[in-house]
Amino acid sequence: MRRITILGATGSIGQSTLDLIAREPDLFEVVALTGGRNIAQLAKDARASGAQLAVTAHDDLLDDLRTALEGSGIEAAAGAQAITEAAARPADWVMSAIVGAAGLPPGLKALEQGATLALANKESLVAAGPLMIETAARSGARILPVDSEHSAVFQALVGESMDAVRRVIITASGGAFRDWPRDQLASVTVEQASTHPNWAMGQRITIDSASMFNKALEMIEAREFFDLDPERIEVLIHPESLVHALVGFCDGALMAHVGPPDMRHAIGYALNWPERRALPVAALDLAAIGSLSFSAPDPGRYPALRLAREVMAERGLSGAVFNAAKERALDHFIAGRIGFLAMSGVVEEVLTRLCAQKGLVDAGISLDSVTHLDHLSRVCADRVVKEQHR
Repeated sequence: MRRITILGATGSIGQSTLDLIAREPDLFEVVALTGGRNIAQLAKDARASGAQLAVTAHDDLLDDLRTALEGSGIEAAAGAQAITEAAARPADWVMSAIVGAAGLPPGLKALEQGATLALANKESLVAAGPLMIETAARSGARILPVDSEHSAVFQALVGESMDAVRRVIITASGGAFRDWPRDQLASVTVEQASTHPNWAMGQRITIDSASMFNKALEMIEAREFFDLDPERIEVLIHPESLVHALVGFCDGALMAHVGPPDMRHAIGYALNWPERRALPVAALDLAAIGSLSFSAPDPGRYPALRLAREVMAERGLSGAVFNAAKERALDHFIAGRIGFLAMSGVVEEVLTRLCAQKGLVDAGISLDSVTHLDHLSRVCADRVVKEQHR
């Protein structure tokens, strides 16, 4: 049996992972599950999967978790350090599905102990790509992509040489406002931005999809994961969300990965890699679909994509700055302090201020340096928002 840990078990990726594991319980032993404030779901999943350990990120909910697990024999723990310790427990395969920079320390810990890391936490590679890659190489661990776009690229590259790759195209639905007139975007509400036309995802990633910050992160992630020159990474708007990525080769051929907008496809591929196994994913009826559409993203509508290219050119710790500023700008939008369009302006101003400080973003990449820049970037973002609303 393969030993499995799921970091972020109560989110949409974690729930899809548990769904796949539950369909073949004889193949997997669940070591640990971690979650946030949804204690009822975390305890329910821990009991159903036979997990050895359940961890909530919130110290104040430890007693609630212990009560929910009473009589099960399942160990309970709480706090960020407990999540990192859960990731350190021996496991063969670890799903990294914690949202945001909080997923970096436990993801690194899983790599240090040699586990295969199924990476849905794109922020880890954005903020600390070289550190993640080096840690995996040092321990003999492997990182498998779970973002649908990067899984698609990974699958298209099976049996291919990177020397033959000329371009990688990741697709974007365009989010909830792809057809809105640009002059209406300033009035977008949090509720409107929290609804995606194709995918069922959490609130934060859904809003990031609407602003295209999610795609900006994925551009940087693709650069780090596949060691691509930035100019070889392209983005296309594809409203149907059926073609997840394409790889272009030196002979002019394009290899496309086509599948329904169901994250169990990418999760299942990582879970069963290097084999393919049957998955509860609908087969596409291409005749019924009829046609697929693509268009270039409007740079004026999606400034996040330009910022991503600037980060890829800057390298160093600029990814950590970009991610932290993006997360904090999103916090301010959700709280109603800034408008939808203001998020990119906050991120750009933070990048401008911190990247101008010599020796800051070009320092060596370590967990400590990434954590330090993450903190500075959030403080700077708060300052920018406060200055803009005096």
